[in-house]
Amino acid sequence: MDRNTFTGLFLIMIVLAGSFYFFGPSQTEINKEKERIAADSLKKVAAATKTTAPSTAAATTPAVDSATLSGPFGGSIAGTVQTTVLENENLKLTLTNKGGKILSVEVKDQKTYDGKPVILFDGNQNKFGLKMNIAGKEVNTNDLYFTATKTGNLVSMRANYLGDKYIEYTYDLKPKSNNVAFNINLNGLNQVIQTDSVALNWETTLLEQEKSGKKEKEHAAPFYKYVNETPDHLSIAKDETEELKKGKIEWFSFKQQFFSAVLIPKVAFESGKLGVTVLTQPGEIKRYAADMKMHFGQLASQNYAMDFYFGTNKFDVLKKQGHEIEKQVDMGYWPLKYINRFIVLPVFKFLEGFGWNYGLIILILTILLKVAMSPLTYKSYISMAKMRILKPEMDEIKAKVGDDNPTLLQQEYLKLYKQVGVNPLGGCLPMLLQLPFVMAFFFFFPNLFELRGESFLWMKDLSTYDDFIKFGFTIPFIGDHLSLMCVLMTISTLIYTYFNNQISGATGQMKYIGYIMPIIFLGVLNSYPSGLNYYYFLANMLTFAQQFLIKSMVDDEKIHRTLQENKTKPVETKKKSKFQSRLDDYMRQQQQTQIQSKKNK
Repeated sequence: MDRNTFTGLFLIMIVLAGSFYFFGPSQTEINKEKERIAADSLKKVAAATKTTAPSTAAATTPAVDSATLSGPFGGSIAGTVQTTVLENENLKLTLTNKGGKILSVEVKDQKTYDGKPVILFDGNQNKFGLKMNIAGKEVNTNDLYFTATKTGNLVSMRANYLGDKYIEYTYDLKPKSNNVAFNINLNGLNQVIQTDSVALNWETTLLEQEKSGKKEKEHAAPFYKYVNETPDHLSIAKDETEELKKGKIEWFSFKQQFFSAVLIPKVAFESGKLGVTVLTQPGEIKRYAADMKMHFGQLASQNYAMDFYFGTNKFDVLKKQGHEIEKQVDMGYWPLKYINRFIVLPVFKFLEGFGWNYGLIILILTILLKVAMSPLTYKSYISMAKMRILKPEMDEIKAKVGDDNPTLLQQEYLKLYKQVGVNPLGGCLPMLLQLPFVMAFFFFFPNLFELRGESFLWMKDLSTYDDFIKFGFTIPFIGDHLSLMCVLMTISTLIYTYFNNQISGATGQMKYIGYIMPIIFLGVLNSYPSGLNYYYFLANMLTFAQQFLIKSMVDDEKIHRTLQENKTKPVETKKKSKFQSRLDDYMRQQQQTQIQSKKNK
């Protein structure tokens, strides 16, 4: 690498660090935001103190005239808010008669990072209902008051239109299940609904569950799946609204980092629209909105059967739901997702079956991977050792030819490689083959639900960062904390780079460029899960052990003798590789170009 390239990389690092420093919020702005949050909290406390009505009821809606009460949905226009609880071993649902909807969902046996119950959504910010055109006016059932009837684990919500015409929602929660069977019955409304479709509207605000709201936002997005196509999602980084008109919609979900709310219709939605808004209020992640169009026929009783799934984003649990819902768990891009799904995850689940601590499982998983990759590691070490042993001869060639004729210098190097039978890329190719596995874990651990809340050593939660040192202020490029496991990973990477330079015989700028990436990783991975940094730390330490073992097995003098013996063999008996053939052709072309350019001068 030349000096200009090295200087460019160094300037890029300076620009990145400077942007974090100059464009980040000032301390004054941070203090103002803290004051605003504190003021909002005081207002909420004051409002709660003044409230005397119970939480299960609200003020009666304003009075309406008798003509309205005797008209369509007259008995459902006004009312008092009441709630009904439906729960089993896995879920606790709170339903409200205002809109006949699910008001909140609690996932049992799960806690937020600060030990509170996991509430997927809660309150009147959650909207759910039908939008219909009745008598030329749009009716939104979210504004109607339903009559609730509970029978065992089944709740019926009914809003009467006129006579025997009504809208009915039923919610059925089976024991030990995360699924809620949901059915819509439009009885007798074929005479009054003037369109061939009705719209199902669902809007909700996702609440913060994890330690880092910023990281949680990076893993949250609305997902959807067209029939016979692969699931897709909206933006995870910005506000976005998308019309879904390419086909019928098999399901859609409101996904967070480790939890999801999924709606799966028995008959696919005709079309739809999804939207996401990134929120900045404390305790809130994003707001999702969905409008799904359903075909409305002329049957006297029109039914729409669906299933809700409320629960974790554990890969095997989602897979049991069918419909490829498990693909909303990000396992990386091709080919990384196939490595994670068909190699890493099965091995991880196998080790999990022994009931070990997850820190030990990661250790065993890393050892198995290193053992599987040991032939490539050995080959890479031998290739780098050969290049190191050839370094004195290459220096002699460089002194003889000089730096002013790089093409001739490379040709002389190639001659030496052919004479001794060395592939200059022999050390790089095995490392490149291992790279997909290293990168696959970058997606695997941040999306692995099994690590959530699991501790190991000083790390209280392997699914998030360990803030061993809290600064109380933000440092550019680093953040407001320092992860001890990330620091250990960085130190081990620097040591690995040092020993790797000793093996390969790197000199000059190439000797120092390898130290830049570990420093960059310190800033990037400082806020990533401690389980991921723990894996990279283990991988480095096991690589040290492998190289020490290989070094004790390899005799440099023997390699040197073999290389020198290769020089004595006839060139004709040496098989030329495709790489060498192409490189020879390229060098000849370059030399001819230089000769021609000198003639033109």
